[in-house]
Amino acid sequence: MARWLITAGIILIAMGLIYHLAPWLINWSGKLPGDIRIETARSKIFIPIVSMILMGIIITILINLLQR
Repeated sequence: MARWLITAGIILIAMGLIYHLAPWLINWSGKLPGDIRIETARSKIFIPIVSMILMGIIITILINLLQR
């Protein structure tokens, strides 16, 4: 369990560094067809449905490959 927590922490730190230092690598996130963006004069609502489904599929595939 501790190994998984350490691995998850390292992955989150790496993702944060990539997002901070090279944001163009994940520029597609939130701009896919199916992501809901509602902007009015007073508020903005963003619901990244398709982006989260795609990221979930990619993470599931990576976890399954690493467990074998």
